[in-house]
Amino acid sequence: MKQGLIIRHVPFEGIAGFREPVETAGYALDRIDVTDPDFARIDFNTPDLLILMGGPMAVYERAAHPWIDSEVDRLASRVSLGLPTLGVCLGAQMIAQAMGATVHEGSVREVGFAPVELSVAGAGSPLRHIDGVPVLHWHGDTFPLPAGVELLGSTPGCAQQAFRRGPEVLALQFHAEMGEDPRFEAWLDGADDYVAGAGTSPARLRDEHARHGPATVAAGRAMIAEWLRGL
Repeated sequence: MKQGLIIRHVPFEGIAGFREPVETAGYALDRIDVTDPDFARIDFNTPDLLILMGGPMAVYERAAHPWIDSEVDRLASRVSLGLPTLGVCLGAQMIAQAMGATVHEGSVREVGFAPVELSVAGAGSPLRHIDGVPVLHWHGDTFPLPAGVELLGSTPGCAQQAFRRGPEVLALQFHAEMGEDPRFEAWLDGADDYVAGAGTSPARLRDEHARHGPATVAAGRAMIAEWLRGL
């Protein structure tokens, strides 16, 4: 059986809705938290599939999170070898940084459910499954597009919503895995000021989650399933 490893940056941001298509594709999944003492010794090049999830920290907050440099360095090695890698939100930013782009604070904060506008390349990619589907956004950082990749999607507030390098490396700034996971409440806990800075509220986010969540997850699962078939 193929082996997949999930890198979890905080306990409440797991693989969520993406677990089903990954396991259906034949991967046995393991997980490690960045706070685990063993994290520093993990060989990123060993798993058949590496999945990097989100987190509230920023790639440039290295002093507060000493594991970031080690993660970026090991990720750069994996990406250079063209090994199958999926990054979501912070995970996508980690991939961009590992490929030579500099992650920085964006001009706007995107929080809430909204569709991604697909590029021509995106419309012909597995992202076609999310075309017109509101997906969850929760970020304030962005990055220039790394060299040698295809831009797959954008939003008015973030030009780099998704990119890929070949069939193996897929980076998603948005959360198409979230919509049915009860851990969404942990995202909202204590986030009043953060979401207010994006022009929304926990009550509005709960309403969007209830209305859009199932369709988001269904589209996200179809997207990941197709991506995995293309590896």
